[in-house]
Amino acid sequence: MTTEIVPRTPTTLAPAEGVSAEALAAGWLLGFGNPHTRGAYARDLRQWAEWCDGFGVELLDVGRAHLEAWARVLEEAGRAPATVARKLAAVAGFYAYAAEEGAIARNPAAHVRRPRVGDDSPTLGLDREEARRLLDVAAEAGPRDRALVALLLYNGLRVSEACSADAGDLDTERGHRVLRVTRKRGRREAVPLAPPTVEALDAYLAGRSSGPLLEANDGGRLDRHDAGRIVRRLTRAAGIGKAITPHSLRHTAVTLALDAGVPLRDVQDLAGHADPRTTRRYDRARQSLDRHGTYALAGFLA
Repeated sequence: MTTEIVPRTPTTLAPAEGVSAEALAAGWLLGFGNPHTRGAYARDLRQWAEWCDGFGVELLDVGRAHLEAWARVLEEAGRAPATVARKLAAVAGFYAYAAEEGAIARNPAAHVRRPRVGDDSPTLGLDREEARRLLDVAAEAGPRDRALVALLLYNGLRVSEACSADAGDLDTERGHRVLRVTRKRGRREAVPLAPPTVEALDAYLAGRSSGPLLEANDGGRLDRHDAGRIVRRLTRAAGIGKAITPHSLRHTAVTLALDAGVPLRDVQDLAGHADPRTTRRYDRARQSLDRHGTYALAGFLA
């Protein structure tokens, strides 16, 4: 039976064992240093709380069956398997924290079945010629747009990493120009900048060494929504008919680096992937057959 995800009344998280669910959620979310990760998990948890509220179920009194039902509702609503899996992972993380804090006896989400996410990355990227056209159009559009596209396409940065960086995060290390970015889970990392990126940033900043690295039109910090609009505008100007987002440019950076012969381990470093299996998903998605092991094996046996 299909059920809409609509709360019956405004959500209030109920207390259990003398600890409120609000306090538990706040404590759990504090463990995530990256504000964008924290915000995404907070939205997932809020949606789950609204679903529970709509059915009169207290957030800290749910069982595995409730989570299984919610997962099916999300699937029936047309959510992608990766989205459903991420939401379930967020909720499971919250309940694991609640169990560790002694607010509940066990984690009801521990054994909930999650959708199987395919081995291939479904994100649409650009081919080599399209990437070149986009870089040319961005250079003509202006220094800020050129700098944004360079960071996304040459360095494969997440849009949150590019937008949260400050001008003061630019540095020199062992002869390399680097940008110190905040990766997932709050990890700080110095990423080297290729000459075209250095040139784009120097032209854009024009000596400025403080404030946001990338500024919005009003002088404030460029956010991911601004960046998305810029990428869509530039994509249209480049005559590219694909639905391209900032994450598509990150995908492009990974796949083109692999096409350029960069070893998988180095591409993992480029993308800032903590798990090499994530990079492998991009590699499989290339649908490139010329590197298949059967050719090397046939040559070896011959």
